[in-house]
Amino acid sequence: MKTKKYRHYYQHLGDLKSRLSESLPRQQLRALHEVRAHRHFLVVGRLLLTLLLAGAALWQTRWPWLWFPAAMIQGFTLLGFVILLHEQIHKMIFATSRPRLERFLGLFYAAVTGISATQFCNWHLQHHDQLGSDSADPKRAHLSPKRNRRWFKLLYFTPALFFLYTRGALREARTYPSQTQKIIRRERLGNITLHLAILATIGVLGGPWVLLRVYVLPVFFCFPIAFSVNRLGQHYNIDPEDPAKWSTRVDGNPIWHFLMVWSNFHLEHHYYQRVPFYNLKKLNRALLPFFLKTGLRNRGYLELIWGWFVQNHRAHTRWEREKTEA
Repeated sequence: MKTKKYRHYYQHLGDLKSRLSESLPRQQLRALHEVRAHRHFLVVGRLLLTLLLAGAALWQTRWPWLWFPAAMIQGFTLLGFVILLHEQIHKMIFATSRPRLERFLGLFYAAVTGISATQFCNWHLQHHDQLGSDSADPKRAHLSPKRNRRWFKLLYFTPALFFLYTRGALREARTYPSQTQKIIRRERLGNITLHLAILATIGVLGGPWVLLRVYVLPVFFCFPIAFSVNRLGQHYNIDPEDPAKWSTRVDGNPIWHFLMVWSNFHLEHHYYQRVPFYNLKKLNRALLPFFLKTGLRNRGYLELIWGWFVQNHRAHTRWEREKTEA
C-alpha cells in the first residue's frame, strides 16, 4: 500500500509564512480566524431555501423560461454543499469542536451531491499537505486532465465528470487503510440509495419529463459546469517556481461570491486554512498589498475559461509564459 508521510507543500514553502506575516498584523489575523456558528448556518439555510425554490421553478410549467436559469442556480447550489462539507473538514463550523454533530453535518452535506464524506476529507487534507506534487496531491494526480485536448477538457463540464471523479476517487481510496475503505464504501452505498429514492419519488409524482427537469438537468448537466469552473479558479494558472503562486488569485465579484459561496478565494484559503469562508473576502482585502508586492494578478473566471479552452493552456502551469513561448 502506498504511504504519504512527507508533506510536499510544507517542505517547499520557504519564507512564505514570514512574508505573509509582514502583511497581516497578528491581531487582525486572529479576528479573521474567529468562527461564528450562526454565520455558517445562515448559509446552510440560504442554500436549502435556494434548493427548494429552484426545484419548484423547475417543477412548474407556467413559466418555462425559468427552467434554464433555475437549473444553473441549482447546479451552483449543489456546489455550495460541497463547500459546506469543506468547512466541516477544516472544523470551521463551531468555535469549539463538536465531533458528533460535525460528523452528522459532514454526512448530510456530502449526501446532497452523493459523495463520500470520508473520501472527500482524506482527499482534501492530502491536497493541502501535498500541494505542488504531481503524484502525491490527489486532485492533481487523479482529477486534473492529463491530455491537453480541448475535447477532453470539455468532458469535465459534462456528465462524464461523475465517471472521471469516481475513477480518481477509487484509485486514491485504494491507498487508504482497509477500515477507511469500508467506511467509504458504506457511505457511497447509502448516498446512492438515497438518490435512487429521490429519483423514484420525483418520477412517480411528476413523471419522466419532470424528473428530467428537476433532477437530471441540474445534477448531471449544470453541477459539472459549476464544479469545473470552480476548479479552474484553484490551481490551473499558477507559477510552479513560487509557492506563493501555487494557487490562482480570483477576487471575483458579489455574483461570484454568492454562486461560489466565497470558494473563489482559494488562494487565500491555502495561505490560512482555518479562516472560515465568510471571512475570506476580508482576508483577500487585507492581503492586497502582499499581492501587489508579490506580483499576484487577479484573474476572472471568463479569462480563465478563455485561457483553458481557446488558448488551450495546460493545467498547473504559468499561462503567460506558455503564451510568450508560443
